[in-house]
Amino acid sequence: MIRPETVLDTWKTTRADAAQAVEDLPDGDLAFRPLPELMTFGEIARHILGAGHALSGMLLEGVENFQVPEFREMVKKRDFPLPEDAGASELAAAMRQSVDQRTAELSRQSPEFFAKIVTKWDGAKLTRLELIQFLKEHELGHRAQLFTYLRFKGVTPVTTRRRQSKQA
Repeated sequence: MIRPETVLDTWKTTRADAAQAVEDLPDGDLAFRPLPELMTFGEIARHILGAGHALSGMLLEGVENFQVPEFREMVKKRDFPLPEDAGASELAAAMRQSVDQRTAELSRQSPEFFAKIVTKWDGAKLTRLELIQFLKEHELGHRAQLFTYLRFKGVTPVTTRRRQSKQA
């Protein structure tokens, strides 16, 4: 059985690494994209921030059915309030602030809260804890995108730097 505190702690770590990637981006070039059809670095980071903040907020509000026609509007309404012209440092700070806020709110919830079954936007039935785990896994995928973009810019991602420092 997965414990809520483990999921929340690892989500915070995943988000911290993504925020560090934003700070590590040379010249705060949030408009960088390796190919025209791909999301920019900034769009990916904002997506991490917005999706995690909105979906966890919806769970905390008691939303049980995410498979509704107005789902996108529900997410947009709960997006983290960050100005469109925010730079890399503001974006990284918002990413940390949001996950700190949401994990603190979630850590105060009962075991029954986490065990409640909800319906995901694709119709899958899962517990609230499993949806939070899904959010973390979603962020892991996008964090990997940020790390790949950093490597295109000649930057070694924070997770690799940590591993290398332990080997030294």
